[in-house]
Amino acid sequence: MNRSRAVQAIAGALLLGLFAGSVLSRRHLEQARGSEATLEEVLYMPSGKAVKRLSLGYSGLLANVYWTRAVQYFGGKHIQRSQRYDLLYPLLDITTDLDPQLIVAYEYGAVFLSQQPPEGAGQPDKAVELVEKGIRQNPAYWRLYFTLGFVHYIDRNDPRSAQVAFQKGSEVPGALPWMKVMAARMAERSKDVTTSMLLWQGVAETSQDNNVKETARRHLVSLRADRDITELERLVTAYREQKRTLPAGWADLVRAGLLRGIPLDPGGEPYVLNPDGKVDVKDASKYPYLGEWRYNIERRF
Repeated sequence: MNRSRAVQAIAGALLLGLFAGSVLSRRHLEQARGSEATLEEVLYMPSGKAVKRLSLGYSGLLANVYWTRAVQYFGGKHIQRSQRYDLLYPLLDITTDLDPQLIVAYEYGAVFLSQQPPEGAGQPDKAVELVEKGIRQNPAYWRLYFTLGFVHYIDRNDPRSAQVAFQKGSEVPGALPWMKVMAARMAERSKDVTTSMLLWQGVAETSQDNNVKETARRHLVSLRADRDITELERLVTAYREQKRTLPAGWADLVRAGLLRGIPLDPGGEPYVLNPDGKVDVKDASKYPYLGEWRYNIERRF
């Protein structure tokens, strides 16, 4: 064994010994002072970059140690039904500084961070920060975009940001086609009808699955009807402001110069003008995704 190999082996053994000692010390301290104070002391390095410089080439090993520590910390807090997980993000940040390709730390770490206490840390913004860090380090791994979209939609109630995440992920080579479907659904949730129509049109044109194509078609006709209804209700409001009364039928709007003729839905049926000024389609079953908030129906692809 040459000198450099001997030095490396000794350094590695020393490093492992130090970590074994830290584990034993931790156990003793937990018994004496409780896990919260112990973890603050075990997290003796505030920066993963500093730890990496001292790792002597064993940053991958250290990353696994810190990931294990993060899981243990989360698990302990979860069992305690804790309302605070102060060290969770620092542990995950150090873990991913040490090994930027440790995908599991981004995916599961984001879930740990984003869930509300006591199920998680209640830090969805930190979860987004962690996943975006993972995407920068692993741009070809499309599933991180799914995780990002999930956090935006479920935990941050931000369908617009979720749409962007799913759309960007769908453009990564190898991404599954349903990423485009998710992007289109998020566009609907954010009531961005024009963008949603473009996305669903892309799904319809590129999918090889007939069921997906049919779903895309149904979404498209529903969105077209929704767009029409929004515009027609705007015209009804304009008529009421002019005449100080609601129109009795479409003919009133035609006579007022607001419409050229009786408006038809995508299926060729006249739209229904209700006495309260609201507009509907004649047969809602033909438009299963029409303004889900309008009909208070929750449907999922």
